[in-house]
Amino acid sequence: MRLRTILGLSLGLLVGCGGSDQSAQTPQSAANAPADTTLRLLYWQAPTILNPHLSSGFKDSEASRITLEPLASFDAEGNLVLFLAAEAPSTENGGVAADGKSVTWKLKENITWSDGTPFTAADVVFTHQFISDPDTGTTTAGTYEVIESVEALDDYTVKINFKAVNPAWFLVFTGTEGMILPQHLYQDYLGAKAREAPANLMPVGTGPYQVSEFKPGDMVIYQPNPNYRDADSLTFEQIELKGGGDATSAARAVLQTGDADFAYNIQVEAAILKQLAAAGQGEVVAGFGSLAERVVFNFTDPNRATADGERSSLAFPHPFFTDPQVRQAFNLAIDRQTIAEQLYGPTGEPTANFLIAPEQFESKNTRYVYDLDLAAELLEQAGWQDTNGDSIRDKDGVEMAVLFQTSVNPVRQKTQEIIKQSLETLGIEVELKSVDPSIHFSGDPASTETIEHFYADMQMFTTGNTNPDPGAYLKTYTCDEITQKSNNWSKQNFSRYCNPAYDSLWQASATELDPQKRQDLFIQMNDLLVDEAVVLPIVHRADADAVSNQLTGIEITPWDLHTWNIAEWGRP
Repeated sequence: MRLRTILGLSLGLLVGCGGSDQSAQTPQSAANAPADTTLRLLYWQAPTILNPHLSSGFKDSEASRITLEPLASFDAEGNLVLFLAAEAPSTENGGVAADGKSVTWKLKENITWSDGTPFTAADVVFTHQFISDPDTGTTTAGTYEVIESVEALDDYTVKINFKAVNPAWFLVFTGTEGMILPQHLYQDYLGAKAREAPANLMPVGTGPYQVSEFKPGDMVIYQPNPNYRDADSLTFEQIELKGGGDATSAARAVLQTGDADFAYNIQVEAAILKQLAAAGQGEVVAGFGSLAERVVFNFTDPNRATADGERSSLAFPHPFFTDPQVRQAFNLAIDRQTIAEQLYGPTGEPTANFLIAPEQFESKNTRYVYDLDLAAELLEQAGWQDTNGDSIRDKDGVEMAVLFQTSVNPVRQKTQEIIKQSLETLGIEVELKSVDPSIHFSGDPASTETIEHFYADMQMFTTGNTNPDPGAYLKTYTCDEITQKSNNWSKQNFSRYCNPAYDSLWQASATELDPQKRQDLFIQMNDLLVDEAVVLPIVHRADADAVSNQLTGIEITPWDLHTWNIAEWGRP
C-alpha cells in the first residue's frame, strides 16, 4: 500500500488566491463548554443521516463513526485494530475455520451502549439481519451477501458462517462498513420502516461520544459517552460537527483564521491550499490510500422511462455508451495530467487504474493517454459524424449530447470544464450539472438527485476500497449490484454495467484461497474495467484534511473513516 503524510503542505505553483469568498461557516456552540475543551469539526459535505448502512456518502459515515463502532478495523499499515472484539480471530486460536467457511469472534465483555443497555453478540446478529433484509435497502448489503448466517454462541461469542470458502473473512463487521447497530432500538424498524427509526437521527452507540443534538444538513453536537469503556481518557467536553459551506472556506477556517480545529476532505485547488497553509495556523495532513476520482458512464438511457416512471432503466440501453469504441474516445479526451497538476498539485496523481491500493493490487498493465485525434478517429469509425452541419456528431438521428453531473465543489467544477472543452472539440455537446453533496451522496431513495439514481449520462465522484481486501469494492461492478427501482436504488453499481466475463472473475476471486492467484484475479478485473473504458479513473487523490496546530492524535488510514480514532484526539 502506498501511503504518505504531507505535513506543512509545499506546493510548486503559487498564484493569486481565487475560489469562493464565502466565509467559513464556523460552528456556533450549542452549549457553554470552554473553547479549549470543544472540538470544532468542519464538514462541507453536511451529514443528513447517522445510520451509515442507509447512506452512500462518506459524510454520513464520518459523523456516525463518532458514536458507532465495528468489531475491528485496520490502521494505515493494514494491521487489525480491535474495537468491540476482544481478540483477533486466527487459525491458531480457532477463530478462523480451517475450511475457510466460518469465523468466530470473541467480544469484549462489560461494554454498554450509551443509554446503558449491555452490548452482546445479539447486537451483531441483529446488525446482519438489518443489513441483509432486502426491504431495508441498505447500501452495505452487497458486502454481507457472502454470509449464510450469524449466530450468537453465547453473549460474548459470535460465529459468522459463509456461503462458501471465504478468504476475506475480515471484510464484514470491520471498518467503514462494519459499524454495529443496537438491536433494542432498531428491532421494530426492519424492512420498509428502516428509515423511520429515531436512532437514525439520534444514534446510540458504544463509541466515545454520543449525539446530543442533530440538525440534518447542518450540525451535529456530541457530548462524552458516560458509559464509554475509557471515558476518563477523553479530552473534549463537546464536539461540534458543522456541515455546509464549501471546501475552501472549511480549509481557511483551520489553516488561516484558526476558527476551527479540523476540516474534512479539503478538495481545494493546489495554489489556494498553499496560500492558506502559509498562514501557519494548521497543516494539511494527507495520505495516499485507495481513493480515485473517476468519471463513470451510464449504460442505460436517462432520458427514457418505463411505464411506471423508472428512468435509467435496464429496459433502455444508452444510445452510445454501450459501444466500447465510443467510451474509449471519451477516455482519450480526458487530460489527466493537466487536471492533476493544475487542480490537485501534491494531493493528486494521474492514474489509469480503478484499483489502486494496497500497492500489490495496482495493475502495471494499464496506461492513460490524452489524444484528441485518435478519439475523433474512433468516433468516426463508430459512425458518429456531423451529418446535419450543426457541429454536433450524430448517428441514426441521435445527437451526441451528454449531461455530465457531479457534486458542488470548485475543483470538480473546474475538472468538468477541462473535460467539457476537450469533448466539445470532438463535436460532442456537453451540459454540466452540479448537485449539493448532502443530497447527491445521501442514498435517499426518494431523491432523484442521488448518484444511485444517476439521471445523467456521465457523473464524477471519488471512492475506493475501504478494506485492505478489495473484494467488496470490485463486486460493485457485478450484474447483481446494479442499482434500480426494484432494489430501491440501494446497490452500488450506479453505471448499470453487466458483463458475465467480469462476474466470472469476481466469483473466482471470492473463493480463491491462494493469495497470488487471488491477486491476479483482482488485477484482471481492474484491467477489464479500464481496457473497455467502463470506468475512467482520473486522479489518485490523497485523503486530505486540514488540522489545527492545537490538535493531536490524528491518524489517517485508508481502511476506515477519518474519525475512527477520535477517542485519541486531544490538545497539545
